[in-house]
Amino acid sequence: MLTSTLGFFCNEFRKPMTATPSSLDKDPQVEVLIRLFNSEFSDFNTRLVLGEDEPIYLPANDQTPYHQIVFAHGYFSSALHEIAHWCIAGAKRRLQEDYGYWYCPDGRDELQQAEFEKVEVKPQAIEWAFTAASGRKFQVSTDNLNGAEPDREAFTGAVKAQLVAYLMGNFPPRAWRFINVLKGEFQGNLPAFEVTQCEELANE
Repeated sequence: MLTSTLGFFCNEFRKPMTATPSSLDKDPQVEVLIRLFNSEFSDFNTRLVLGEDEPIYLPANDQTPYHQIVFAHGYFSSALHEIAHWCIAGAKRRLQEDYGYWYCPDGRDELQQAEFEKVEVKPQAIEWAFTAASGRKFQVSTDNLNGAEPDREAFTGAVKAQLVAYLMGNFPPRAWRFINVLKGEFQGNLPAFEVTQCEELANE
C-alpha cells in the first residue's frame, strides 16, 4: 500500500470496536442511506457497504467487480465520513485500497495529531454538510484518546472555516450531488451562518 506522511486517513471508527449486530435496528435510516448512495453513484461503479469491522475503501478486483466504501458497524456518521473522503479522492486514488493512504492509529504525538487534523479538515467539513442535509447534528472527530490532547475547539474552528469556504464557493462535485440527494430525502438544511461571520472565517 502506498504510504504518505500526510496520510493520517482515519476517523473515530478506524480502530478496533466490538461489533453490534443490532446496529441497523438502532438506526433504520442506514439502509436508506445505502440505497441513496448506491443509486446516485451507479455511474461511478461504487457501492456503500455496511462492514463488520473497521472502515476501508476497496477498489474493484477480480472477485468484486465494483468499488466498495465499507463503513463501520452500521453507524450513520461513519458512512457519511467515508463518503466524504471518497468525494475528495481523485481518480487515481480511487484505484488504490484506502486511496493509497497509510493509517496512523490512535496514540499520536502532537506533531502526528497536527498532521491528522490538517488532512481531516476538508472531509470533516463535507461530512458536516452531509450531516446537516440529513437533519442531524455534527461533531468533529479528533480521534486521539490515547495520545496528545487535541485542541478540539481549534479543530472545530478550522473545519467550520472550511465549510464556510465551501458554502461561499463550491463543494466538490460528487459532494454537492450527494448533499442534494440527502436534502431531498431527509429534508435537512445546510448550516446557516451570519454573513459577517462567513466573511471573517473565510479570511482567516
